[in-house]
Amino acid sequence: MTHEVLRGVFPVVPTIFDDSGRLDVAGQRRAVDFMIDAGSNGLAILANFSEQFALSDDERNTVQRVVLEHVAGRVPVIVTTTHFSSDVCAARSRAAQDAGAAMVMVMPPYHGATIRVAERGILEFYRRVSDAIDIPVMIQDAPVSGTTLTAAFLARLAREVRNVSYFKIECPQAAAKLRELIELGGDAVIGPWDGEEAITLIPDLDAGATGTMTGGGYPDGIRKIVDVYMAGDTSRAADLYQAWLPLINYENRQTGIATCKILMKEGGVIASDAVRHPLARVHPAARAGLIEIARRLDPLVLRWGR
Repeated sequence: MTHEVLRGVFPVVPTIFDDSGRLDVAGQRRAVDFMIDAGSNGLAILANFSEQFALSDDERNTVQRVVLEHVAGRVPVIVTTTHFSSDVCAARSRAAQDAGAAMVMVMPPYHGATIRVAERGILEFYRRVSDAIDIPVMIQDAPVSGTTLTAAFLARLAREVRNVSYFKIECPQAAAKLRELIELGGDAVIGPWDGEEAITLIPDLDAGATGTMTGGGYPDGIRKIVDVYMAGDTSRAADLYQAWLPLINYENRQTGIATCKILMKEGGVIASDAVRHPLARVHPAARAGLIEIARRLDPLVLRWGR
């Protein structure tokens, strides 16, 4: 089956809670509307930056339904369906496809600090997930899984597993890994992507990345960089990246998962910037620092809801 090639800026949609920690469906819809208005080429839901690990299965289903129905085809949506069980992950992936997902994103199977699966099992895992669906699979290669996925093994997965064709590389030396993956995987690697809040965006674009999955607070800023780069003006893209880098760095190193919610609340997009317990709210001083840096750049998020 032929699918549209996805590229560009696909930020992660945060899961919106009220101050009591319950899902805020109205806020979820507003967050999605803002992110589309801010120029997102597409969206990703139920990712780690969506606090997917703190959601019940029923809540996951609610978020998936609410977002995909509300987006209504305006932009493609990637749904994270990660689970240790091959069968559960396959079922989640099928449900995401049936709900309208353009792609699923799946980490290799892992649990806790020590339970891992060898390469043969990982290959069989992705094959079982792929066989359950007809849409592309993106492999998320991130340190949180504690699983080493070599570029050679990723290229093998691309060649041997029918729907595995996108790769979100957010490990150390990501640019070098992207180059090797593209070289070894050839045409089987349709989407070599960058992640980790765009902290290594320019080197990754230089290495051949065609997409980036960032935080959700300022897609307009990331679009400015990526669009100029893809148009061939790499020098201007580097200048723009330098301008936005303090905010990117603050998200990556200081305020993390809470960043986009803080910015969205400050700009009137959502009513609460709560993260789900036991995650702690960001210290007021760090929150103020984030907003101060953001105001210098005037991102849409600080104006959208005012």
